[in-house]
Amino acid sequence: MKAMRNAFAVGLLATLVASPLAAITGREVMEKADAVPEPKTSMSQVQMDLVDKNGTVQSRMMLEYGREPEDLKDIVIIFQSPASVKDTRFLQKDKAGGGSDKWIYMPSLRSTRRIAASEGDKSFMGSDATYDDLSGRELDDYEYELLSESESKGKWTTYKVECTPKPTTDSQYSKLVTWIDHDTFVPVYTEMYDKDGKLLKELEVMDLQVVGGYQTPMLNELRNVQTGHSTKLTIKQIKVDLALPDRIFTTNFLNTGK
Repeated sequence: MKAMRNAFAVGLLATLVASPLAAITGREVMEKADAVPEPKTSMSQVQMDLVDKNGTVQSRMMLEYGREPEDLKDIVIIFQSPASVKDTRFLQKDKAGGGSDKWIYMPSLRSTRRIAASEGDKSFMGSDATYDDLSGRELDDYEYELLSESESKGKWTTYKVECTPKPTTDSQYSKLVTWIDHDTFVPVYTEMYDKDGKLLKELEVMDLQVVGGYQTPMLNELRNVQTGHSTKLTIKQIKVDLALPDRIFTTNFLNTGK
């Protein structure tokens, strides 16, 4: 399942089982969302704003590379500023059949380490996204219910879908509720519920633009409603379908930066 059209968008979609009377089933909605075209490669400059409950903002600049060979997403993120995170580099490579491998290079240690599966619920670089949030999910990992065929969500007219992990699916959430835009089939709003069934996080697309023929969320906000902390991601520049060397998507690149 595709992520949120950038590194944090995290694989929050799933399949649905709708009422027999529905004109479209939840599964069909999510299949259409999963089929929204994405660029084969991308390079973007992204600003990450970490906002605490008092409104204090810490800004970070990142360079992000992405590619999608054979429907498997590879992502590299290079932190450029501030000095405290400069030259931190992150690599994620999706695996056939679901899940992904992740590595991070910490300049203070001058070494790259693999992110263990047990660290999936840990924060990615102080943001409200966890390592698992960055990974895609397979459609068949979830069961679904179509809650509404037409519901207004901000400026969008959407399908509303409840996504519940199957018992065999390892998930940090008890369920997701996502709103899918009627016109583009892009997920524009998602609620994530903790293991106790309480709302934990909200993910909102605040600016959706067409870039190179692709629907691209230029501004996303991930809010932790339990802590009051939020993460805002703004794409400052983006180029799509350009030639990217294979060496970028390797642990050697993490170690050397070249």
